[in-house]
Amino acid sequence: MRAEASITGQAPPALDPYKIRADFPILHQEINGHPLVYLDNAATTQKPAVVIDRVQQYYQLENSNIHRGVHTLSNRATDAYEGAREKVRAFINAQKTSEIIFVRGATEGINLLAHSFGEQYVKKGDEILISAMEHHSNIVPWQLLCERSGSRLRVIPMTLLGELDLEKYKRMLTSRTKLVALAHVSNALGTVNPVKEMIDLAHKKNIPVLLDGAQAAPHGPIDVQALGCDFYTFSGHKMYAPTGVGVLYGRRDLLVTLPPYQGGGDMIRSVTFGKTIYNDLPYKLEAGTPNIVGVIGLGAAIDYLEGIGMSPIAAHEQSLLEYANKKLLELEGLTIIGRAAKKAAVISFLLKDIHPHDVGTILDQQGIALRTGHHCAQPVMDFFKIPSTSRASFALYNTKEEIDNLIAGLKKIDEVFK
Repeated sequence: MRAEASITGQAPPALDPYKIRADFPILHQEINGHPLVYLDNAATTQKPAVVIDRVQQYYQLENSNIHRGVHTLSNRATDAYEGAREKVRAFINAQKTSEIIFVRGATEGINLLAHSFGEQYVKKGDEILISAMEHHSNIVPWQLLCERSGSRLRVIPMTLLGELDLEKYKRMLTSRTKLVALAHVSNALGTVNPVKEMIDLAHKKNIPVLLDGAQAAPHGPIDVQALGCDFYTFSGHKMYAPTGVGVLYGRRDLLVTLPPYQGGGDMIRSVTFGKTIYNDLPYKLEAGTPNIVGVIGLGAAIDYLEGIGMSPIAAHEQSLLEYANKKLLELEGLTIIGRAAKKAAVISFLLKDIHPHDVGTILDQQGIALRTGHHCAQPVMDFFKIPSTSRASFALYNTKEEIDNLIAGLKKIDEVFK
């Protein structure tokens, strides 16, 4: 995502990736005799020592269940867990902590809405709009909802540049549309969608909008109130936090209308065999013992990111994207898939007729980790009439030197296949 200038009009302060790399223990190793070059950040990011240490601290000093105990360990764990909820609220500028629902990741956040929102609002003949560049996690749950409800899934088309067709989108918004579910940033193409404009267009027809922010939240400032979205979801493991934890934000006036996604402990106020009275938000939508340590680790990751600053992170990653674009396009026979005007630090590419699996395997022998395949976005691959791509994705700890290593590795591959 593009960095925004500060209120003074000045660019954000420069970020020193070499200094930051010292915070990430996993980066200081060799893979197949070469220094690790980790360029698979769109799949998952590495964890700084402060997050690893915070997880260890929980298990050593605080391990207990939350919300239920009166003893010291339970109080410690509860305070840390709910403290992380406040950190998330501030990180995305939600109005209330009750609008922050902890889930296993963006995938569960979307599934929660597909069940609870779908049960409450989507009936036979209604429509759900998604885009042509969605991750499978923002396709399959809505397909399942359509099968259950008799509603219809419609797809906002995109251009060969990897940009959504806004004129067609406007015409697709009708009285039958019950929800727009849209990637903030495409994981396969890196496209930063014009979500503010798309939200405003939907709201003119009183249509709520969900943003899948899995690829946006780690890369720049997020303000759900400024965006005006009704729901926003993202995963912790893509923003330097542990796996198995994520967030669903929802406007409180909408969340209170949703039936529970799951039943169990903590989502209840009282239970008899005849009737259950549900708990208040956010607990009504958080059944059972959650990933306590994951949530606490997410809070530590947010502290870490905010200590650096999201605007400097965005600026650094944009400089890496521009440098990598320039260097990659200098290679004969290399094609970048997805050339949108606004992109996050993700580049999908093809190298001549060499299969991406071969590209990834040979690069791994040189210590370079990137992603190959369809990136859980098979409809995107079908649109471009290709089976898969190689994808390099950058993070705050990546350097231009690592991009040079990638370029050198691709040149060696080209020589091998010649």
